[in-house]
Amino acid sequence: QVQLVESGGGLVQPGGSLRLSCAGSGIMFSMYVMGWFRQAPGKQRELLASIYHDGITNYLDSVKGRFTISRDNAKNTVYLQMNSLKPEDTAVYYCHTKRAGTSFWGQGTQVSVSS
Repeated sequence: QVQLVESGGGLVQPGGSLRLSCAGSGIMFSMYVMGWFRQAPGKQRELLASIYHDGITNYLDSVKGRFTISRDNAKNTVYLQMNSLKPEDTAVYYCHTKRAGTSFWGQGTQVSVSS
């Protein structure tokens, strides 16, 4: 059974940083594309960043240069380093992967950016 567990969210001031973690079980992250999504109240869930098995990364334009996705295969964990956070980054952040056509999501972690 595939399980994804996010952690690292919280309240941070504008301009601050957070690092989110996504620990997985039942799946080898190194073999699959891993992604970070977020969903703000009243908005659709959006893909922020993804990392492929070969290490290639992609980013949503609005987070490019501020967010970095990385992966530790030995720990089966994916990270999202978020710098220069803005109030509009406030959302629930989700880890995602897909295997054999089936999507798997974590429970989400809340990120709130406010002074």
